[in-house]
Amino acid sequence: MDLLITLIISFVFLIFSTLKGYFIFYPLLASLLLWFVVLVRRGFLLKDLIKMAIAGAKKSFPVFIILLLIGAVTASWMSAGTVPSLVFYGIQIINPNYFILFAFLLTSLVSLLIGTSFGTVGTIGIALMIMASDSGVNSNLVAGAILSGAYFGDRCSPMSSSANLIASVTQTQLYTNIKNMLKTGFIPLILTSLIYLILSRLNPIQITNKILLSEIIKTFHPQPLFLLPAFAILILAFFKIEVKLSMIISIGIASIIAVFYQQYSVSELLEFIFRGFYLHEASPLQSILIGGGIISMGKVVLIVMISTALAGIFAETHILKFIEQFLKQAKSQQHLFLGTMLIGTLSAAYGCTQTIAILLTQQLVQKRYQTLQLNNNQLAVDLENTVVMISPLIPWNIAGLVPVTLLMSDFHCLPYAFYLYLIPLFNLLHKPKDVRLS
Repeated sequence: MDLLITLIISFVFLIFSTLKGYFIFYPLLASLLLWFVVLVRRGFLLKDLIKMAIAGAKKSFPVFIILLLIGAVTASWMSAGTVPSLVFYGIQIINPNYFILFAFLLTSLVSLLIGTSFGTVGTIGIALMIMASDSGVNSNLVAGAILSGAYFGDRCSPMSSSANLIASVTQTQLYTNIKNMLKTGFIPLILTSLIYLILSRLNPIQITNKILLSEIIKTFHPQPLFLLPAFAILILAFFKIEVKLSMIISIGIASIIAVFYQQYSVSELLEFIFRGFYLHEASPLQSILIGGGIISMGKVVLIVMISTALAGIFAETHILKFIEQFLKQAKSQQHLFLGTMLIGTLSAAYGCTQTIAILLTQQLVQKRYQTLQLNNNQLAVDLENTVVMISPLIPWNIAGLVPVTLLMSDFHCLPYAFYLYLIPLFNLLHKPKDVRLS
């Protein structure tokens, strides 16, 4: 009973803090301390619990570097004019009769390059929402398409922190996972595109906002050269260059462009990389092209660290073993995938962060995958196809809360994020249901 009460109290902490806009680290820390108290009363030694927490946190150390580099990449790309150029050229090819489809495809491309849903929504996503603001089209529909596209790359980009986290905790190769994700996500991608194509034809818009384009031209003078840092990531990924090295090279290219073409001084560039990019002069772009930087990812690192510490305790103390008992009923791949979906949904709802959801689900289902002789590559892609996609559909999970807030929308846009639904549903239906594995 005390475990259930602790789960409920921790859940209330997270929900309350999320709704109030408090830094999620604090309720996570409070939950960790609460679990320490409860487990010590159950006979565990405090020093052992601390060791479990540290061991859990250590699993995410490779992701810490990725997160910090993502912050540096985002800021350097803005400084170099890479992000503005992506926005500029993307807007040029958009047909108003297919705006919703283009919103999905364009954000998918940017998220594939950047690897972060937050960064995608905070740049091209906001720009697309501004373009659609006076068009009369349902803003929730546009926001849903943007959210779908943002999580295309958040799921399968080499720069994605969630993809790197899953590769780390499952001890699999990132690029092998990406290959499997592309295979299992191709048909949902096509179906999502067809849905947005139909909705685009039913909801054509009239793009009248020319201020954005003129300001980008005036401030950044976009040209194809400025896209080089983005293409470098894709080319290096094609040759399977280690993702951290790819990002460092991209940052280097962007830094050269920022200094020699955008006329930023080295000191300004370093400030942007560490503290985040911002425009010095008053411009309509100031509220759009802002952010990134290593420091900005510090809070995310803290959240990941405390999340992995909690997951480590849950795994070693087996306090959630009753859920594992439920999974023992799974005798086929379809049943196991369904169980992973349900546990992923509960983890995303309880943890309020994608990180906790991933780690809890992985810890709870891994043993059953091993029992059924499914390798870690299968576990990794199933996590990507369930918990990564489900987390942003939980209204209070920051995976969805932050992008929705950035888009100045609300949770009425979630039903229109079709890609997030189709990935788990398609893979559930595609799994063998008659073949017994044990």
